Amino acid sequence: MIARNRCSRSLKYAAVIGTAIFFLFAPCVVAGVVPWWISRWEFRLPFLGVELTRFVGAALILAGLAGLVDSFARFALQGLGTPAPIAPTQHLVVTGLYRYVRNPIYVAVAAVIFGQALLFGDWGLFAYGAVVWLAFHLFVVGYEEPTLKRSFGAEYEAFCINVPRWIPRLTAWRGGR
Repeated sequence: MIARNRCSRSLKYAAVIGTAIFFLFAPCVVAGVVPWWISRWEFRLPFLGVELTRFVGAALILAGLAGLVDSFARFALQGLGTPAPIAPTQHLVVTGLYRYVRNPIYVAVAAVIFGQALLFGDWGLFAYGAVVWLAFHLFVVGYEEPTLKRSFGAEYEAFCINVPRWIPRLTAWRGGR
């Protein structure tokens, strides 16, 4: 029993470290470095001349960051793996934001990018966000969903039936674990 607990702790530590490293290289680059490179985070005129768009942008950024941290933590601590395809989870994660939307990490990254576009009034960031979302969609449909169906079978299929891919449910799905 002690050896099993040590193994479980080691697996959890490895998942946390791997997830933290992936966080620095994926979302931080896609939603931080590249948007900075595009916009230099300089304020332009607000979209449609409406200053309120900046507040909406800031709210999207904050919500996206919170969603990213929560989802990444769940991957490591509950899924015992990382969001990276080279070190996937051992358990399907269906708690937290995953009860509302199947892909909260991608939704959160897109929210951060579109939030920056609104905050800074930058159409280039808006276009970049659209390209990133399209890339996410193609990756999810072409690779991630088929892989998860093979790995988790009926559990993942029930999740797909009940939780939408991109537009969050209004109420939490109560199925799964």
